[in-house]
Amino acid sequence: MDRLLDVVAGLSALLIVAVLSSVRRAHIRVEYSVTWLGAALTLLVLSRSPALLQHIARVLGITYAPLAVLLIAGVVFLIMFFRFSVIVSKLKDDNIALAQRVAILEYRLESAGKNGGKA
Repeated sequence: MDRLLDVVAGLSALLIVAVLSSVRRAHIRVEYSVTWLGAALTLLVLSRSPALLQHIARVLGITYAPLAVLLIAGVVFLIMFFRFSVIVSKLKDDNIALAQRVAILEYRLESAGKNGGKA
């Protein structure tokens, strides 16, 4: 039990360092780093507090408490991936709309040039 929790704590700490390093180098935006930091801190706290972990495992009906950490980690990351999928979808829609607006502006500029400045 302790080995699995130690691995989860180590990976959580590594994730925190990686996210902070990425924010510092401007590889990730701050609003996205908050989600990653929250997930990593949640896993770190759960892996370091056995009483809380036992309680959560009991509530979930899991007999082996460290599996509760893995279950919670999976759920947290699924929620994060869904959130990022929504963000990417919105960005794609915005890019399509922007490309259409640019195409319309280019058409108007070409039309204005052909008409001698009369639009």
